[in-house]
Amino acid sequence: MNVNIAESWKAHLQSEFEKPYFQKLVEFIKEEYATQKIYPPGRLIFNAFNHCSFEQVKVVILGQDPYHGPNQANGLAFSVAEGVPIPPSLVNIFKEIKEDLDKPLPKSGNLERWADQGVLLLNATLTVRAGQAGSHQNKGWETFTDTVIKQIADQKTGLIFMLWGAYAQKKGAIIDDSRHLILKSKHPSPMAAQWGGWFGNKHFSQANEYLKSRGEEEIDW
Repeated sequence: MNVNIAESWKAHLQSEFEKPYFQKLVEFIKEEYATQKIYPPGRLIFNAFNHCSFEQVKVVILGQDPYHGPNQANGLAFSVAEGVPIPPSLVNIFKEIKEDLDKPLPKSGNLERWADQGVLLLNATLTVRAGQAGSHQNKGWETFTDTVIKQIADQKTGLIFMLWGAYAQKKGAIIDDSRHLILKSKHPSPMAAQWGGWFGNKHFSQANEYLKSRGEEEIDW
């Protein structure tokens, strides 16, 4: 099966595309796009992979669902399309970066600038119906993204995994912490952050210190 994904990833995931569950997922997704309003636009489903090659990955941030509001989702976890108001969780991410690294709050919520530096912004589910959070869960995407995590965790060393909230931490349980740096905290959503455990986690400075210790270029967050 030919999937429109960056060649560097195709080399590692081609066998997954041939599996019955993935073929069933593709049929479901095709039908959804033909009959429903689905986010992100079809050409951006694999945007996270197309901006961050397999070889380039330094940091992995796990999300859950794409945003389900108009024009928000652009295929990268926590990111929104250029010109779209910044959602509350991303506002809190930017606030933590400001406190952690003394960087000004950005005006754009488009995180392609992170992805281009080697940050894989991976949602567990890569598509969603407009206005219906979680509507494409348990259709096969989670199996696919588990495979992505396992491939990079097993084939690379010295990656940084940022696992925010219980869902991401459960999904990241397969990662070997003797081979990679795993950073855990509460989720940046306003509801979770207000109870403490998000602000002050210093994940962004910790990530850069780890990269520096390995002689790798730091991320310009």
